[in-house]
Amino acid sequence: MAKGFSLAIYPWVYTAQSMNEGKWDEIFTLKPHKTPEEEASMSEAELDKLLSSRNSFAELPLVNYTTQYGMGCFEGMKAYPQADGSLKIFRPDENAARFARSMKGLGMPPFPEEIFIKAALELVKRNADIGFCPAYNPEWEKDNFLFGESVYLRPFSYAEPGIGLGISHAPWVVFVSTPVGAYFRPGNAKARVTDSIRAFKGGTGWIKCDSNYVIPILEKKKAEADGFMETIFLDAENHKYVEEGSSCNIFFLLKNGTLVTPKLEDTILPGITRKSLLTLAEDMGVETEERKISIEEAMSESKECFVTGTAAGLGYLESITKNDRTAVFNNGKMGELSEALLKTLKGIQYGKVEDKFGWMQSV
Repeated sequence: MAKGFSLAIYPWVYTAQSMNEGKWDEIFTLKPHKTPEEEASMSEAELDKLLSSRNSFAELPLVNYTTQYGMGCFEGMKAYPQADGSLKIFRPDENAARFARSMKGLGMPPFPEEIFIKAALELVKRNADIGFCPAYNPEWEKDNFLFGESVYLRPFSYAEPGIGLGISHAPWVVFVSTPVGAYFRPGNAKARVTDSIRAFKGGTGWIKCDSNYVIPILEKKKAEADGFMETIFLDAENHKYVEEGSSCNIFFLLKNGTLVTPKLEDTILPGITRKSLLTLAEDMGVETEERKISIEEAMSESKECFVTGTAAGLGYLESITKNDRTAVFNNGKMGELSEALLKTLKGIQYGKVEDKFGWMQSV
């Protein structure tokens, strides 16, 4: 079973470099590989050597604005195996639009959305054609696909050579894909509030850029060392209002039945799973609000809490701790609405629930 993220990059990779007049030079490359069965039987040392060769791009310069200053952005998206043997990607149009906005926000020429979608679909297809994709397993249905496997796609930008302070005018865009399983492991769904700041008004918090993840990663690792699964960030100005988790948006189901998530401002990433769950909740007849919510209101008035993102899907939080106070939600168990939303979202993604919103694109 695939567990979380993996560096087992699939053989087909995609690169495109920005040329003059908005044109992009696109290349699909087949990296060294054996059949999936042969790779599974290799020794650990042999497999590591083979996978390292697939994680090597000689055409990309080491010293550039991305490696030196974090001037890069990326996306995360998944292709899900279906019971009929096909694969479908969840909302690639949304990823394409966000990626273009991120590149433009960093001063780069934006990658055309139609090229993004076409490249993603073709990359998954090429790898699936040589056996590199998970097969649908009916056993996943027993726990609402919580442990279902999928193909993770990581598109990212990469700057041309540069060592001075500057922005990228001729970047590469690279797509790689890997197998991926459950992101959050069962048994710990505790979160704590951090005093560190993820994003400031007027900054890059709304961009899915490399540098935005430094503070969240450091804080999440500190939280994990202290027995928590997740860390929660508050706003920089008042240090009062909830903004995000370490790599995910956050929702609170209040005792009055309203589902609240922080309003999108320039300090919060516009999550695609976030957007989708708001739609699903409204379709279920749940009242939703996108607004500021203080950590005090969240801890005292919530009966359910969950985080969302491409990697996590929907992960419930059993509790939130701030300083010496802990708020426990639904007796530490996944709530009724959280479970219903998870079941519906995963059902759509794996083809067991009607895709009435047209979110899934066939490979």
